[in-house]
Amino acid sequence: MSGMNFLEKLLNGAAVEWKALGDEDFIEIANSGRKPVEASLRIAGKTPYYGANNIQDYVEGHTHYGEFVLIAEDGSSSLENYSIQYVSGKFWANNHVHVVRGKSNLNTRFLFHYLHTVKFIPFLTGGGRAKLTKGKMVEIQIPIPPLEIQAEIVRILDTFTALTAELTAELIDRKKQYNYYRDRLLSFEKGEVDWKPLGEIGEFIRGKRFTKADYVDDGIQAIHYGEIYTHYGVSASHALSQVRAEMAASLRYAIPGDVVMAGVGETVEDVGKAVAWIGSEKVAIHDDSWAFRHSINPTFVSYVMQTTRFINEKTKHISSGKVKRLLINGIEKICIPIPYPNDPKKSVAEQARIVAILDKFDTLTASISEGLPREIALRQKQYEYYRNLLLSFPKAKEEQ
Repeated sequence: MSGMNFLEKLLNGAAVEWKALGDEDFIEIANSGRKPVEASLRIAGKTPYYGANNIQDYVEGHTHYGEFVLIAEDGSSSLENYSIQYVSGKFWANNHVHVVRGKSNLNTRFLFHYLHTVKFIPFLTGGGRAKLTKGKMVEIQIPIPPLEIQAEIVRILDTFTALTAELTAELIDRKKQYNYYRDRLLSFEKGEVDWKPLGEIGEFIRGKRFTKADYVDDGIQAIHYGEIYTHYGVSASHALSQVRAEMAASLRYAIPGDVVMAGVGETVEDVGKAVAWIGSEKVAIHDDSWAFRHSINPTFVSYVMQTTRFINEKTKHISSGKVKRLLINGIEKICIPIPYPNDPKKSVAEQARIVAILDKFDTLTASISEGLPREIALRQKQYEYYRNLLLSFPKAKEEQ
């Protein structure tokens, strides 16, 4: 059955009106209550504090109470999949979201699902930080089928979102469990290991600059620093990007066995994020990244660099400011554990044993081809399929 036939059967001849988001008979825009508060001035509490993409904090007090949809005003993490959030109860909204809800003839949850199908780019203004002004937002058209049909569509789609939410909660629990066991496995009793500074174990090699304009489909494998904390996991054998072959002599490379670290980022978590390069060939690295060259199991080193202890130490050697930068002179002094230092064969075996255990956990919590992330992605695609099927209403005549 096609999407249109499915809708026709669901509607059973009922009329569908199209209304603008600015139509006050159907939609309330509650932006006047919004209140941004700097992080240093917020009073800790239990109320979620919402920004453009998600909950940023928990505070005392609230700006709104009820069932609402939050539409990013600016700062959406994706313009193609624009940030739409559903909230219920007491919450605090800053000035980076529009706060809207349906009135008596529009189910707010239906509005939430429908807004995920809207292409927002034509309504955005500005450059790098594109903005959805209220003046443009109120022009967006929304279908209004009868309330009972809205409720049925919400019931069906919420079934899929509930399953995705359940899997996501399971993934969060598994990640907490994974982090706990990773830290435990890499915490050794006195005498089992030598704690040696990175600068004594190996050397840091800074990359050479290349830009997006240098990217090609067939060239030299390359790792950009931003990809390390957005696309790579603990280890990688294939690069996501390639740059022009004629640049070969001007580049610097990580060789198999190196650990590549991001040298800059917007957050402390991003800076110093590491990926073990286990590819069979060298890979070019950006000048805002570093290759740590050593003779230890590279994935073992990468896992050590994800531990809570290492991150806490690393934080001491990151410059402040809007763009945070890794201070290699300090990073070289951080010590990592070398198991069984007096027995090289046993040390290699122990590193491999720990890596094998952590690889299994990592697959469950991070793999997009296996494990929970794959299940979540499949359920999200299923939801999107039925959402598009159920919400593809015929356009108003003036829009056709």
